[in-house]
Amino acid sequence: MGTTVLIPARLASSRLPEKPLADLGGVPMVVRVAQRVGQALPADTRVVVACDSQRIVTACEAFGVRALLTRSDHATGSDRLAEACEVMALPDDEIVVNVQGDEPLIDTRLVAAVAALLKQYPRASMGTAAHAIDQGADFYDPNVVKVVCDAAGMAMYFSRAPIAWWRDRPADAPAALPQPAPLRHIGIYSYRAGFLRSFPSLAQAPMEVSEALEQLRALWHGHKIAVYVSAIIPGPGVDTPQDLERVRALFAKGFN
Repeated sequence: MGTTVLIPARLASSRLPEKPLADLGGVPMVVRVAQRVGQALPADTRVVVACDSQRIVTACEAFGVRALLTRSDHATGSDRLAEACEVMALPDDEIVVNVQGDEPLIDTRLVAAVAALLKQYPRASMGTAAHAIDQGADFYDPNVVKVVCDAAGMAMYFSRAPIAWWRDRPADAPAALPQPAPLRHIGIYSYRAGFLRSFPSLAQAPMEVSEALEQLRALWHGHKIAVYVSAIIPGPGVDTPQDLERVRALFAKGFN
């Protein structure tokens, strides 16, 4: 059972055009992500950028990072990764870790933990991560995805709504948090390659459409998602020009 890290990268971005190629201390962002991820896993782990542009391929290869050109019309990152699995002819039991190409500050311990999940939980088709919410505003924010797990550490449901709902919340503390603390989902995934290949052909789940959360499709079709609960709050991704400037400042100070 080998491990491959796939980093989806798309040149077009409405908020930050050509984001994968954004310069961070003389190195393109997607290359920074690949280099950082390479620090987290054993030397025999493959780290591959799956992208939609020859310019990204060329930029990666200039720094010794392997890149794979995929179709430009994929609707989602998981569709792109499924194509990469086919092109690379990954065996069904290969563990594929999906790390987003705009996460140059990602904690390498989190990558390693999510990569290890599917070896620990043979019933699971997917793995992901979460951390405890400590701010009431995050619990009620629909942009913060929450997850509820069962006793075995498997996801029961993901939602933009505050779950599990605190029925007896004090009326005089509307922003208070229930105990135990609710969990915020972290958008990093591991998959078995055979499952990932089949995922785009699965029918969308009704609640997936309502919530705009693709992982609900796996649950709706009866697949298990193991959840690693991290004590580490991950660093911010790069979504806007303001995010990019903050991250550039960190690299200018020697972040590595």
